[in-house]
Amino acid sequence: MGLFRTNLTHLADERLMELVLRGDERAFATLYDRYQRNLMAYFRRMLWQDGERARDFVQDLFTKIANNPESFHAERPFKTWLYSVANNMCKNEYRRMAVRTAAVPELKADGNHAVEATAGTAMDRQHFAARLQQELDKLEPDHKAAFVMRHYEDMAIKEIAAVFGISEGTVKSRLFYTVRKLAASLPEFNPHPAPAVRTAGTR
Repeated sequence: MGLFRTNLTHLADERLMELVLRGDERAFATLYDRYQRNLMAYFRRMLWQDGERARDFVQDLFTKIANNPESFHAERPFKTWLYSVANNMCKNEYRRMAVRTAAVPELKADGNHAVEATAGTAMDRQHFAARLQQELDKLEPDHKAAFVMRHYEDMAIKEIAAVFGISEGTVKSRLFYTVRKLAASLPEFNPHPAPAVRTAGTR
């Protein structure tokens, strides 16, 4: 059995899903092992750095797959389908939270106070990460998701386009808009500030 399980790890995602459809629990476990860590990180970033909520969402996502594996369409790459399901779960959560807007600030991490009073580059990185997360939480859900997929999950433009069902050009435009907006919101971290505008007669 151990040898067979080892061999399963070399199978493509889509082949593993074929086996899952036949009730192969080892194939399901292989997919879980392959994606659970990345999905945990994705949900944390999308859900206000709430680790417990992220764990619940990972479990819920794989429960959906286990209970309804036929919802996966073989003509789509498994990875892009998986992230499209994850993204829809986040959108549903945003809608639920919108009804309880008073609770939202309490669920968000207080980035400024979460950073320990340490000196140097380490503190700067932590502070930047906290500030970046705050600004990401202000973005439209699809823009936030595209940024996280590209810059944290290292997904290709083509994969992100498949997740959202849009063109690659639209993904690039969305990412450009998001980066520009984040840069404007985080001027203190811009290493190349715009030069001062000279008035007439100055040198």
